[in-house]
Amino acid sequence: MEYLIGQKQPGGRQAGVQGGVQGGLRGDMSAGEAGTSGSFIRDATEATFMRDVLEASRTVPVLVDFWAEWCGPCRQLTPVLEKVVTAARGRVHLVKVDIEACRSLASQLVQAGLPLQSIPLVAAFWKGQILDIFQGALPESQIRKFIEGVLSAAGGGQMPASDLLEAAALALEEGRDEDAVGFYSEVIGEEPENPQAWGGLVRTLASLGNEEAAAAALEDVPEKIAHHAEVEGARAALELRQEGRRAAAEAESLRARVEASPDDFEARCGLATALNAAGDREAAAEELLYVIRADREWKDGAAKQQLFRFFDAWGHDDPATLRARRRLSSLLFS
Repeated sequence: MEYLIGQKQPGGRQAGVQGGVQGGLRGDMSAGEAGTSGSFIRDATEATFMRDVLEASRTVPVLVDFWAEWCGPCRQLTPVLEKVVTAARGRVHLVKVDIEACRSLASQLVQAGLPLQSIPLVAAFWKGQILDIFQGALPESQIRKFIEGVLSAAGGGQMPASDLLEAAALALEEGRDEDAVGFYSEVIGEEPENPQAWGGLVRTLASLGNEEAAAAALEDVPEKIAHHAEVEGARAALELRQEGRRAAAEAESLRARVEASPDDFEARCGLATALNAAGDREAAAEELLYVIRADREWKDGAAKQQLFRFFDAWGHDDPATLRARRRLSSLLFS
């Protein structure tokens, strides 16, 4: 089962440029002061390019972001580059070059074969040579793939799972669920028994409305982690989503039943499932807590078990879980 949403790979080897950069630069281009001491991200000038890029690339891959103030796509690309490079934590550096402020340098690089006529352009340097380039304002997921390719070519391997999981969480916060699916899939490709990645993948596929793919992913989870809390939580979230969809169609009738008969526990449990599916976690928990308060042993503790399923699906650190768990404890142990 392939979960990674297909994406065009950025970049491409620039054989005609490799080897020509150093020869095309003037010999009087000496090292100057660093833009930001100790930083992985800095601005370069004509005086610092040799040190910040060519010399630095002998020990760590260096991305060079060629930009200009008048370039709208450049302003979109640079913050994303900075975020991904920061997440790489020193495995790759970023040097920004304003081609308007560095006209002589830009001219020499064009003569050396770098296509600076179209910006934004990002060139990856390794061992003083151009390893790869891409042009245009690519999305974060493709930039990360580009950097992974550079790291792999430079012997630095892939971005670690922790960084990819971080990127997935950020993508979800920003509403880029499809990018998150890609990040989780990358982690699984590198670490097939990573429960956080499997759980995140299932949850995200379900939130995208692709419940069939989410269910298929659950079937593919390695047996060793099949009962890990992250995976069980994702399984509960998917099941509750499916149950909630059915309950949502009856939500109004369930609410009417509860209003007519407050102790209609069956209706309250059904309403709780519908409210949870609608995203109202506090109200969903309240319906189940009402049942537990009135009769904690109703149907062998069905309301309590349903609330535990909610906790698994929401995550045990979710604010709604923490509040409902405190209230449950006070009911059970008072």
